[in-house]
Amino acid sequence: MRDMSLETFRVVSQPSSRAGQQILQLKGAFTSTASATFVDAVAGVDEPRLILDMTEVPMVDSMAVGALVRAFVSCHKSGRKLALVGLNHRVHNVLHLTGIAPLFDTYSSISEAEAGLA
Repeated sequence: MRDMSLETFRVVSQPSSRAGQQILQLKGAFTSTASATFVDAVAGVDEPRLILDMTEVPMVDSMAVGALVRAFVSCHKSGRKLALVGLNHRVHNVLHLTGIAPLFDTYSSISEAEAGLA
């Protein structure tokens, strides 16, 4: 198994199987150096429902937490829904410890998120 923490962070946009939904697949460690890439990718989504697939994110730092909160606020202000998918134990714990976990609808798979946001 490769070490995902060494992988350069990137965001891959994917269409959802449902209309009005967009998936952003995050890959690699979500750290301060990745926050700008993430913010730009979120800003580029016009769909009313956004799914962040974090299955391949091994860890997040405080800047990533801030970027996730900004994404939530941006979506909330514009009436869009935001969901997180595939959080590993480490990322899940960071979101809970920082108190932001209740902001997000979380799902274990993309298909569950698509159905939950429908």
